Amino acid sequence: MSYSRRLVAEALGTSLLLATVVGSGIMAERLAGGNVALALLANTLATGAALVALILTFGPISGAHFNPAVTLADAWQRGLPWGEVPGYVLAQISGAFAGVAAAHLMFGEPIFSASTKVRAGAPQLFSEFVATFGLLAVIWGCSRRRAESVPLAVASYIVAAYWFTASTSFANPAVTLARAATESFAGIRPWDAPGFILAQLLGAMAATALFRWLVPALPQHAPDVLQPHQD
Repeated sequence: MSYSRRLVAEALGTSLLLATVVGSGIMAERLAGGNVALALLANTLATGAALVALILTFGPISGAHFNPAVTLADAWQRGLPWGEVPGYVLAQISGAFAGVAAAHLMFGEPIFSASTKVRAGAPQLFSEFVATFGLLAVIWGCSRRRAESVPLAVASYIVAAYWFTASTSFANPAVTLARAATESFAGIRPWDAPGFILAQLLGAMAATALFRWLVPALPQHAPDVLQPHQD
């Protein structure tokens, strides 16, 4: 698949993912009547369902990374040339902001607004490390012998991580940056975002390093989420 098509797939897939995360968060908050647990449950289920659909849709085109941490891990594993990483990351970030804008337009909100939702402190940062470590562990572990299960496994893990992490599992630098631009249920204060991103990158590096040892026969390309990149 040509590089330009893969970049469009990454941008579009990430955009639809953020539209789901933010849009379902706004809808859930409006309908839950102040019940935060119910709103979070609705947001979780919508995100998990969208992840399965989007990975299956865009995986054969770009690998369906939708996440700079996954892209960097794929390049480290030699599944993606390092020269293509900046394009992937830029496509993911621009797509993420486009998704936030789309969600806001659908619900009559300002296109962008700086979030005031506090997500700070060591427990939140450690949660993001754990959330991203687990995400990459699921990707590398499942892709070794049961590649067809990766879309469902990734979505299932994110659904669970929404609930077992204090941060509700952003696990994605592009998602984190874009969610700083929404004053909604899904938001994060802009000045809390850098700590989240650092923790996410460290978690991704730790999981990738571990699985290089734990499963030394990892394929050069991890299918489904990390598809072969062919021109």
